[in-house]
Amino acid sequence: MKMKQPHIVPLSRQAIEILADLKPLTGASRYVFPSLRSHTRPMSNNTVNAALRRMGYDKDVMTGHGFRAMARTILDEILHENPYVIEAQLAHKVPDQLGRAYNRTTHLAERRLMMQKWADYLYGLKAGGAIIPFKKVRT
Repeated sequence: MKMKQPHIVPLSRQAIEILADLKPLTGASRYVFPSLRSHTRPMSNNTVNAALRRMGYDKDVMTGHGFRAMARTILDEILHENPYVIEAQLAHKVPDQLGRAYNRTTHLAERRLMMQKWADYLYGLKAGGAIIPFKKVRT
């Protein structure tokens, strides 16, 4: 972690399957996506952003960090998850000093459920998603 604090990340069934599929490619590396320059470091944000540019995404459309913002928004507005649980999952600190001193909640059980709900949502989109019909407006 950037802040040198441990951060537990619950994984969905789908994420575990993907990691198992990647295992033969990553070998015994500590990282699923190691740095291009050193296998002792993770891939950098710049590498992720460069890959997005090569895929045709302008920096005003998507960045690596933008996936976090997108997930934060969808988890709140579409999946109606508790904002405190979302913030804990994103490793965001409580904004005030007093809160940081006393708030040591991890919301781990809720985060497990939320991450499975998130994966199910993404896989639903991949499969075509649910179509929500618009009501006809009478004129």
